[in-house]
Amino acid sequence: MPTFPKIIFILALALSFTGSLSPPVALTLGILFGLSFPHPYINESRGIARTLLQGSVVALGFGMNLHEVLNVGRSGFMYTALGISFALLAGLALGKLLRVRGNSSFLITAGTAICGGSAIAAIGPILQADEQEMAVSLGTIFILNSIALLIFPPIGNALHLSQSQFGLWAALAIHDTSSVVGAATKYGSQALVIGTTIKLARALWIVPLALATAAIKHNRSQNVPVRGDSRPRPQLPWFIAFFVLATILNTYFPAFEHPANWLFTLGRLGLTATLFLIGSGISRATLKEVGWRPLLLGVLLWLGVGLTSLYFIRRGFIAFKFE
Repeated sequence: MPTFPKIIFILALALSFTGSLSPPVALTLGILFGLSFPHPYINESRGIARTLLQGSVVALGFGMNLHEVLNVGRSGFMYTALGISFALLAGLALGKLLRVRGNSSFLITAGTAICGGSAIAAIGPILQADEQEMAVSLGTIFILNSIALLIFPPIGNALHLSQSQFGLWAALAIHDTSSVVGAATKYGSQALVIGTTIKLARALWIVPLALATAAIKHNRSQNVPVRGDSRPRPQLPWFIAFFVLATILNTYFPAFEHPANWLFTLGRLGLTATLFLIGSGISRATLKEVGWRPLLLGVLLWLGVGLTSLYFIRRGFIAFKFE
């Protein structure tokens, strides 16, 4: 492996940790790297990005008040449930209409409805999706995720969305937690609290969706012999519990204020580095693997969810007061 791409990758990753790059710039830099060079650490990068994202989200909890988190999560529960139901029904219908083959249709739908790559990582093993189906689904989500992070803040500013409106819209319409946090961070502190909390509450829906998918899969394959207990189990988002614990420490333990501020800052820097790693995983090969049918499904479903939620938010049908 040539040393030049390694040097560029390490330097760009280190620069992302310094705070001198904004989240959209880090993501863009990662995409440019992925499209320009063969990734020298692609497998390691994906694992690090997943772990770093979870750790960064937990660290962001040290900058949030538990009362605000509970208020936002309670207010957004119904919106989240309706949004997920709409996305699942629309995605399955579009998948049949576009004749997207295999498990890719359901994986893209689950990723759009709940929380992007995390939902795909949880549902994929249950469906026994092959590597190509996983790559197509993740590639579709990552491409749209990258676009959302770049265009949502300018759109929010152009439409004069309030902090609460933008945070709610980002949580309902952007796939991955990383991009929700990145976009909301750029928009403002209240948008960050609202967007992160609702998105994490949304991620909890992985559990019932994974269980329902496993039950349906089991009923359809009862006649297929399975060796021992080799069925893959869903990957549950345990980091959400640590996020809540972080908010508790920040809210009820004043002596923890100084390390909490330090950890919160570290979480924001870690998120920026995560976005660079995610962007660097989008290569020309990934774009070719996606193909036009799954990508069109992802785009249409994303536009449907994004525009519908934006309309209801601007009309005041979806709203709550930040307290």
